[in-house]
This record gives sequence, C-alpha cells and structure tokens, in this order.
Amino acid sequence: MEFAIKWMYSVDNELKTPYQDNLATLMSTSDFRDIVSEDIIKRLELIRKYGNTATHSTVKYSKDEAALALENLFYFCDFIDYCYGTSEDSGVERTFNKDLLEQKTFGLIAPESKPDIALEKLIAENEALKSQLTARRQEQEKTFVGPKPIEESEYSTRKIYINAMLRDVSWVEGKNWINEYPIKGMPLTSSDSGAADYVLFGDDGIPLAVIEAKKTSIEISQGREQGKLYADSLEKEFGRRPVIFLTNGFDTSIIDGDYPERKVSNIYSKRDLEKQLNLKNAKISLKYAKIDDRISDRYYQKAAIESVCEVFQNKKRKALLVMATGSGKTRTIISLVDLLIKNKWIKNVLFLADRNSLVTQAERAFLTLLPSTTITNLVTEKNKLNSRCVFSTYQTMINLIDDATDEYGNKLFSCGHFDLIIVDEAHRSIYKKYREIFTYFDSLLVGLTATPKNEIDFNTYRMFDLENGIPTYGYELAQAVTDKYLVSYKSVESKLKFLEEGIVYDQLSDTEKEEYEEKFTDENDEIPDKIQNTALNNWVFNIDTIREVLHLLMTRGIRVDEGSKIGKTIILPKVGAMLKKYIKSLDWNIPTCHRVFVK
Repeated sequence: MEFAIKWMYSVDNELKTPYQDNLATLMSTSDFRDIVSEDIIKRLELIRKYGNTATHSTVKYSKDEAALALENLFYFCDFIDYCYGTSEDSGVERTFNKDLLEQKTFGLIAPESKPDIALEKLIAENEALKSQLTARRQEQEKTFVGPKPIEESEYSTRKIYINAMLRDVSWVEGKNWINEYPIKGMPLTSSDSGAADYVLFGDDGIPLAVIEAKKTSIEISQGREQGKLYADSLEKEFGRRPVIFLTNGFDTSIIDGDYPERKVSNIYSKRDLEKQLNLKNAKISLKYAKIDDRISDRYYQKAAIESVCEVFQNKKRKALLVMATGSGKTRTIISLVDLLIKNKWIKNVLFLADRNSLVTQAERAFLTLLPSTTITNLVTEKNKLNSRCVFSTYQTMINLIDDATDEYGNKLFSCGHFDLIIVDEAHRSIYKKYREIFTYFDSLLVGLTATPKNEIDFNTYRMFDLENGIPTYGYELAQAVTDKYLVSYKSVESKLKFLEEGIVYDQLSDTEKEEYEEKFTDENDEIPDKIQNTALNNWVFNIDTIREVLHLLMTRGIRVDEGSKIGKTIILPKVGAMLKKYIKSLDWNIPTCHRVFVK
C-alpha cells in the first residue's frame, strides 16, 4: 500500500509532496483525498491500523481479517490501474474473488524482494511520465466505478473494522473488552437480544465505556438512544455511568456527559477513559476560579483567561485569542493552563508551533512560571515523552502519533491523550497542512495569534467554530498602545540599488565585471547579462549591502533605555536572508542581539 501511494505521488502533478513522506501524512493530504474516494480511504486506513498494531504488539490476525485487508488493497490497486493504466483490460470492472485464496498457496515475500519505496527515487524515475499520466487520470477517473460499498449488512465485516480500532489503542479482547455483553434489565429485541455489542472495563471490573455498533449504511446517531439505554442499565448495575461510543467502524462519536455528542477519530484507550473519569469526579467550577497574579496580572490577560473559561463552562471546546505581540500571550496561556490544572479540568497539555524556536521559547517560559509541572520538548527530547506538558512542532507530533509507545509498549498518543492543545500562531494555514492532528486528537483547543482580527482568514475562525471576525477575546496593538503597555512602531525604508534593480553586467566597472565573471559564469562558460533582483536573496552574499542595512539600523533605529539599547526591530525581506548569513558568519552571541528579528 505504501509503495502504491508513493507511486501515485511520483506520477501525478496534482499530488504535491508534503513536508514529510511518511504514510500517515501522504494519506491525509487534501490533494490525495480529493483524488481517492472516501470509501477507498477507509479501506486504506484499516490496512494502516493493522500495520501499526502488528508493529507494536503481539496481536494475531485471523484469516478473515487478513483477507479483508487484501481485498481493500485489491480495490485500491484496481483504482490505480483504471485511472493510470493503458492495457486492454484496464478499465474493466473487477471484483475481488476470495475463492482464489482457497485454490492456491502463496509464499511469503522475501525481504530482498520488497519494492524500494523511497519517494525521491520514484519521483526522479517517473518525472518524464508525470504530465501524461496526470492527464490520463483526470480523464479516466470520470468513468471509474468504485467498488461496492463495504458490506454494511455483514456484521462480521463491520466487526473487523471496530476490532481494529480497539486493538490500535491496546484493548484486549476477552480481558477488558467483552463482546455481546448481556445487559440486565434490557428488553429483548430481535436486533440486539438485550446485549451490548461491546463493553470496555477498567481494572476495577466496572465498565468504562459501552459501544453501540451500527451498519455502515445507517447514521451512527441512530444508535444514540440504544447506547443511552445500555449506559442507564450499566450505571444502575455498577453505580457508575460509562462513556458511550457510537460507531460503524468508520465514523465514531462519543457521548461523555461533559460536552455535547461529537465525532472522534477512534475509541479512547483504557488510560484515556480512566483519566477522563478521574477528572470528571474531581472537576471544580471555573466560575470563581482564582487567576495567579504572579503569572498574569494585567487586566486584559485576566479577561482573556476568563473568556476561555466561560467558553469551556458553556460546554464549548474551542477558543481563539488575538493578542498583540509583546502583550504577553505566552504568560496568558501559562496562567490558563495553571488554572485548568488546579481546578482538575485538564491533565495533559500539548503546545504546538511550526518552528523549533517558538517551541523552545514557550518551553522555557513554562519551566520558569510552572516549575512544578513536568515538561518535555519533543524537538530536543524525543525519548522523554510522558510528561504533563508536551511541546512540539506539528511535524514532530505527526511522526510520533503512530510510533510513540509507553513503558508497556502501548500506543502513547491515543486520541484522548491530551486534554488541551494550544496552537501558537494560529492564523497560519495550519488546518489544511496539519489537519490530521486536529481531527485525530479529541481535546480542548486554544489558538493564539498576534495577527489583527480583521486579517485572520475565514478558515481560522471556522476551525475554532467562531463567527468570522469575532475571536473569543481580542487585545490588539492600538489598545495596547492606548493602555501604554506597548509603544507604536515606526517604519524605516531603505532602497539599495542591487536589491531594487538587480545587477546589470554592462553597468559595472572593470573590476566589478571581473568579479561578476568569476562568480556567475555557468557550466557552459556563458555569462548572464543580468542577475535579477529576485535572485539576490537566494544566492548573492553582498557584504556592502548588509553593512548599509546595519548602519541604518544603528543610526536610525529606535533606541530605548536612555539610548543604550536598540529597540525591538524587525528587518523584513529583501535583505533578511543575507543578514542572517552575515550574523551567523560573525558568530555573535545570540542574547546580545535578541532585540533584532530577521524575517
């Protein structure tokens, strides 16, 4: 399956290689999902779950499970053959013939026979075919008739998908996962005979969750009342109400009594359910919760925290804070985390940013202000995973979702592992690029951004379930300047000839022409007439230009502390890239120039 997916990326112009080429990322891009049908995506997800479980556990698969995985792969390969193929029988509708498995004996594929699945190599090999195969797929997919929907009426088939979800998070059949569990006091019906499809138990022998399984052709919401009846009966029998999951193996929702019914990516692990139960029993109302003034003592910081608390109290799960740079976004979020932990609303926190520097900066602030909380920076500490607060880039976390395990070898980052996710710089196009994180984890979500609210795109507000242009709380630069917490900025523009016009060979002196010829002669000994200004940032390192920029900064930049320091300054392109190289070449001690930011 991985080879087939990577082959598609190597031959189709509409499939842009994402920031990393692991299987989970390749399958989750919007480009891939726009081409491959939802039915086939669901089939591929089963194979991926089998692979993860087989890698991290000793689970044995039945013949029927193996056959279903093979059938799913068959229909994916049939799609590829139909859309990209040219043979005479390409395009002929095919069906999986399970009887063939009984007629022939197949040997295992020897390791040395496995295909090379290096994506870069595949792309290089197929570069010449890309345009042709892309056009062919665009034309032929119009007439592709996909496989019949997965046998929604076949209980054994549906059960295989649900079992895969349970195994993925280390539930053990017959131990803490019981099939067809008899429910006392339930009326007998022709459909369920008074038995719950699945009941999941804690170590204390009391049910943690009940699962109502519906046919794939039926909306899972139709199992809501049945699930509630099961939960009522189990609560009466054991004295504790279980969480309800409604699923058909593909779509799953949770009813936990804390928030409205919502879709989740998977069944919770036993550890997740036990954590949620403990928090539920210990939770304290946030209405009169006290904010720690040592962390955040400004009025707007407190107002932001109170706004988020009000959202959570009202059974909503997402909030967006728009706060000007320098107004203390990090302090505000640390104070919020402190309050939510103390009042037993959360235990595990994930802080996400798109750059290592932002992750490290936030980690240091948390260490300083919440010294008693265990903290891990996954950028630098990939072996220290199980801390209260985890800091990570999006890329690192995506890599670890499938691979990280606890001390017992169980999947660590299950869908309910984190109770709060904090998204730094939430105005960027994070949802489209990293959506698998937000669709996978089921947690409270708080976004932080310094972008003015009228410049945040509609998709960001939609991601946080907000009306366009109206964040949960906003504190922007103009108000911060009025309050005298921040000062306004001034812009200094400078026009430098090479950066504006490029370098024209005929306009250079003889000495400069000699240097130009030395630097820019290509492999054919040809000298370009001009170097475009757009190329300079990428590959021209001009010391005089950089010196001029630094001179402007030192002579015309804002100064603070009675002139002893440069005020906070941002140097924007076009000279940013060159300046970075220059500062690096000087080997400056970074803390001495921390007030100058180069974009």
